[in-house]
Amino acid sequence: MGLEGSLKDFGLADILQLIFFQRKTGVLNINARFDKVKLTFIDGNIVGAESKKRIEANRLGKVLVKKGLLREDELRSLLEEQKNSQFKLGHILIKKGLVKQEDIIDIISNQIKETVIQVFGWKDGYYEFLPQAIPVDKDIPISIDTQHLLMEGLRIVDEWTLIEGKITLDSVFEKTYMSVPELTNDEEEILSLIDGENDVSTIIDISGKDDFTVSKTMLSLLEKGAIRLKEALPLVSSVTEISDRKTFYNYNPLILIIFLSAFFISIIMFFITSSNVLREYKASKTIEYLRIHVEAFKAVHGDYPELSDVAFNKSDPWGNPYILQRNKDSYLILSRGPDGIIGTSDDIF
Repeated sequence: MGLEGSLKDFGLADILQLIFFQRKTGVLNINARFDKVKLTFIDGNIVGAESKKRIEANRLGKVLVKKGLLREDELRSLLEEQKNSQFKLGHILIKKGLVKQEDIIDIISNQIKETVIQVFGWKDGYYEFLPQAIPVDKDIPISIDTQHLLMEGLRIVDEWTLIEGKITLDSVFEKTYMSVPELTNDEEEILSLIDGENDVSTIIDISGKDDFTVSKTMLSLLEKGAIRLKEALPLVSSVTEISDRKTFYNYNPLILIIFLSAFFISIIMFFITSSNVLREYKASKTIEYLRIHVEAFKAVHGDYPELSDVAFNKSDPWGNPYILQRNKDSYLILSRGPDGIIGTSDDIF
């Protein structure tokens, strides 16, 4: 299964569910204007996450130093060693016996969750899932239950409107040392981690709490006047360079024509090969949703409803109405599928 498209049409929650339920192994690339994220899966569960905006080695090293598990001079030496090797920082640390394996796994797992959850808030961007073999990391074995993370992500997105625009993962705060109302235990703990250097993502990693809890606590500290915004950390060069690239208008017109032709051909091929896969998935999810309402209707009224009582004028992804077939003791909800004809092999129910 190869999937690609826009997050406007098929959100991260839908993508993760599809990968999880079909137990897929491969790489999901998600590209947006402000970041590029790569998620890796084995049998439907997340085993890795990379962000162009936040380099894993820098984040891991910074958290280890802040937690007192590594010295600054050791980190500088290790990062230099990493540049000249093919190993990740975590593997080098374990090989040298400088940090326990469980500490590395805990920190990286939290960073993966944080990276995934932030993508739930993306309104724009493009994704591509590429099925491929992913080697199991025996030194740092990580496997995060995608379904559990999905539920957590959706919960946080629902509550995120309270914080959105006020606290970002890149925000850096400093204490005001003003007299403030009495602080809760959580506020005291988070305040102790604010030093004018740690950005919000680092504080999340050090505290071991989820990003929503930390951000909500920091918003409370901000409203009480205990902290103030200092600055936002600059993006790494690999992201900054994206904005310096030439636009289409800087290229030779012939190259532009060739590029656009290839682009439109790829779009056509995408719709031919994978559009129905996405539509069929969306139809099956809507049918599940309608079943819940049918059962709820019967529980209240003692009989199965007409489809109009539960469908809210919904049409399937091919523009046809869903069908509710009833008899005395049972019912069936179905979509006619791509061909629009009931009773054929592509019906979805």
